[in-house]
Amino acid sequence: MNDETKRNPEAAEAVATPKPANDDSDVAAEDDVVEVGGEADVMEDGFDEADDEFFAGEVDEDADEPEHDRVAELEGQVSDLTDRLLRTAAEMENVRKTAQRDRENASKYATQKFAEDILAVADNLSRALEAVTEDARKDSAAKGLIEGVDLTMRELAVALERHGIKEIEATGTKFDPNLHQAMFETETADVEPGMVMQVLRTGYTIHDRLLRPAMVGVAKAPAAAKDEG
Repeated sequence: MNDETKRNPEAAEAVATPKPANDDSDVAAEDDVVEVGGEADVMEDGFDEADDEFFAGEVDEDADEPEHDRVAELEGQVSDLTDRLLRTAAEMENVRKTAQRDRENASKYATQKFAEDILAVADNLSRALEAVTEDARKDSAAKGLIEGVDLTMRELAVALERHGIKEIEATGTKFDPNLHQAMFETETADVEPGMVMQVLRTGYTIHDRLLRPAMVGVAKAPAAAKDEG
């Protein structure tokens, strides 16, 4: 203990005694520091989050541009491929239908040439029957032959129809250039002009196609009727 302490014991006590830790002013100061520091931390965190979101948004926006272009490109390719696929499917369907139609026509009209040859034979048989006189029909010797030819003609007509070959009805019908071939015209007042009066050769169709036209004679108005008209 120095001389000053010896002379002034109160001062020595004051030096040795520490300042109370719960001083109100010190606590308040510390509280202020803590509070200011907390606000600073919050503001700093807020700026950091805002900056992150801002920069992240910029990065995402830039990154989305090439991705959007790629999606648009892929969508265009899909649309193009879909269009090509539909066109190809339509072409294949047309090819299938054409092939099927060709097969059907080949089957339906395969006998056309053969039918034309058979019809030539039928024409000869028909002319032979037309040439038979009434006296010959009464002759017992020729009667059986004539009946045989007539029966053959009927069976031939049935066989032709079974294969889609049908006779064209011409007599008494309006002249049709798609079915009839006019061989001559006859002036008459008894029949309407343009009507078929006579059939020289029977015409036939095979299914929905003309096999051969009917050779016909067609009525026309008399010259006097024309002058009056």
